[in-house]
Formats: sequence, structure tokens, C-alpha cells
Amino acid sequence: MNTLNKSPQRNTFQAEKYLERKAEEGKTPENDENVAAMMDYYKTEAEHRKEQEQDPAWRENNMEYDLRSTAWICDKAKASEDYAQNLYAAMCNNNFQRNDLMPILRDQRWSCSWRYAGGIVADMREQGDYIDWYCSGIRGGHDLGGGPVEDPYPNWVGESVVTDEIRADLKRLGWIVVDNDE
Repeated sequence: MNTLNKSPQRNTFQAEKYLERKAEEGKTPENDENVAAMMDYYKTEAEHRKEQEQDPAWRENNMEYDLRSTAWICDKAKASEDYAQNLYAAMCNNNFQRNDLMPILRDQRWSCSWRYAGGIVADMREQGDYIDWYCSGIRGGHDLGGGPVEDPYPNWVGESVVTDEIRADLKRLGWIVVDNDE
């Protein structure tokens, strides 16, 4: 079994923000059973995910597994925020298929939500959580005076855009982007 890259901060953002909101109300897991129950839920969800990742059936035709367990593509995501963001954007609003006869004949596809795509990239980079990438392709802005703001990330692309480099790397990994116009 290949090792899966994992961010130690993955799936912590929501729990942390929940605790912050409850702390403003003076509630903690120690003094409020509902807060304690919610924290148990977050813990149980993380344990379920870890268990799921150990199941060999989960690894089959699963682009997430291939991305997180392939050193060369994880290394590229770690080395370049631009590459990581482009990979995140490609996973959004697209379907993928293993470039193999049976998955194509069976029309077996893989896709994920924007939030989940952000989590995959965080895991690949072994840092952060989904929120670090979520909606990162939404570009453009204006200063308070209404004038345009210079884009600090000129190589980042919008959600659903698949750059040539990402397309080539996914193909090397054994995956193709399914044309959504079908």
C-alpha cells in the first residue's frame, strides 16, 4: 500500500471556528453537552475517514487516492502554490475517468466538491485545510475607491479550468478529464 499524504490540519477549520463561536457565548465542551457532542461528531468523522482510507475498495478508481499517494505529483504541489491552486481548480466542476478500458466502457467517473478538492490539495501539500484553497479561483477585485486591484496571483485560474500542465500530469497519473459537453 502506498502512503497517503495527509495534512495534520485537515478537517480542523470547521471545528475550530465552531469552538470560537461557542466560546463567545461562554460555552465549551467542558460546560455544555451540545458543544461536547459536536466535538465528538468532528472526531468521529475524522476517524471514519481514516478507516475509509484503509479500505482497498476505496482506492479503486479513486483519483484522490492516486493524487495523495503519488510522490512526484505531491512534490509538485508542495513546491509550487501556483501548481497546487491549478490542480484544485481543475478538480472543481469537472469529471474524471481512469484512462483504462473498463472504467471508460462502464462510464465510471470521479468528481468532488470544491471544498473537498481544497482538502485534497491540503493533504497533498501536508499542510493546511480545505479553506486555504476553497474559492481561490475567484479572481478580480476592487479597492475601497472602486479601482481595480492588481492580482497578487497571476498564475492562478478559475474553478473548472484545466491547464495544459495539469491535464498532462493527470494523464501521466492515469486520468483523463471527461468533456462536460457530452
